[in-house]
Amino acid sequence: MKLSKQFPLNALRVFEAVARLGSFTKAGDELGMTQTAVSYQVKLLEENIGEPLFLRRPRQIALTDAGERLAPKVTEAFAMLHDAMASVREQIEDTLIIHSTATFAQQWLSRHIGSFQLKHPNIAVRLITSGSLVDFNREAADIAIRWGKGDWQGLTAHKIMSLDFTPMLSPALAEKAGGINTPADLLRLTLISARDPWWLQWFKAADVDKPGLEKFPKNEFGTQVLDANIAMAGQGVAILSPGHFLEDIAAGRLYQPFALTANDGRDYWLAYPESRRNVPKIKAFRNWILEEMNVTGTNGI
Repeated sequence: MKLSKQFPLNALRVFEAVARLGSFTKAGDELGMTQTAVSYQVKLLEENIGEPLFLRRPRQIALTDAGERLAPKVTEAFAMLHDAMASVREQIEDTLIIHSTATFAQQWLSRHIGSFQLKHPNIAVRLITSGSLVDFNREAADIAIRWGKGDWQGLTAHKIMSLDFTPMLSPALAEKAGGINTPADLLRLTLISARDPWWLQWFKAADVDKPGLEKFPKNEFGTQVLDANIAMAGQGVAILSPGHFLEDIAAGRLYQPFALTANDGRDYWLAYPESRRNVPKIKAFRNWILEEMNVTGTNGI
């Protein structure tokens, strides 16, 4: 048996209003229904139960014994449903679900999200890191911080950081190598994640033809953070985005030997469904991160 047959929710909703207001007409006014439609729904419920629920008298109705037994339970049930819906809505409204790449989350968001929480203490943040693109139609997500060209159909996207890249290494390794004076000098050292396409693109921009990257180990560590940690340990040269490692450069943990950076046309973007652009928690985060990027000087706009 179908659930709608077992539990005629619409008819129960109409019955609850009639029983509470003591009038078919008043119930219709509250529910935006005609008196005829209200009577029809009550009749359907009575047929479903098999007993009359109201005594119809001229200009007056009264609950039957069956109606008296049913009315308080229906009122309580709808109150519970209302409370459940309100609780879920409140949780959804107060929790911002962010999908981000692991590198951006670790190197930028984790260092700045505290200022967002100070400005918006009533919005809880749930952060999910992933290398794949989130599908807003299938997954729980409010916004995504992803890298690409910002041309995703159905999404509003704001560029928040240029994803430029350049070689970096520890100052100690550069000194040990006798200095890094030309791009070709890098090839005397170990290149970390040498199969990363960024290496070939950067060497091309530096006018180094045939750098011979195939001679280096085929290691791939998956994130800039791991590559950077290996570089800071003095174990090679990594190809990194300077915007992610400003603090490490300033502290002398990483050294950028050349001002030359390259870009493959993909940058970091804040993205969310166009239909949700006016949701308060999304607007709050959007305004905050765009302002924060300007203040910290890490945006590429």
